[in-house]
Amino acid sequence: MPSFNMDTEPPIKICQALRAAGLRATGKRALILEIIRKGQGHLDAREIHRRALTKTPSLNLSTVYRNLQKLTELGLIEEFHFDEDHHHYEAKPITEHHHLICLGCGRIVEFDYNLARYVTKNVTGAANFLVIKSEVYMTGYCPDCRKQIE
Repeated sequence: MPSFNMDTEPPIKICQALRAAGLRATGKRALILEIIRKGQGHLDAREIHRRALTKTPSLNLSTVYRNLQKLTELGLIEEFHFDEDHHHYEAKPITEHHHLICLGCGRIVEFDYNLARYVTKNVTGAANFLVIKSEVYMTGYCPDCRKQIE
């Protein structure tokens, strides 16, 4: 499948990538991709569905789930499991990044830090293990929620 950056590529390129992966570029699928692409954050299936209903009122939540699964399998989007109950989705990023999750409000903040690359590199060398992807997330409290608990 051709590689591209969903954050900057126009929808026509995304449709071409779907076709190259053997998927029909349906209106619902394109809408789901567009919502994720423009979502500027980590959206769960219910939020994607809620936003999609404004343009396609007949869209079922089960359709959203099926498409999210397929788009994840194809590598067009990434799925994150920050807790047992919620899976969040984002456009496939250009560079690896990590997440801070607020335990108070649920806000997710992306960050990039060299420590993650350093650990990945050293684990690879120490254990002779080929690391394909690493996922780092930390939980705590954002500045607003810290004010409420301090």
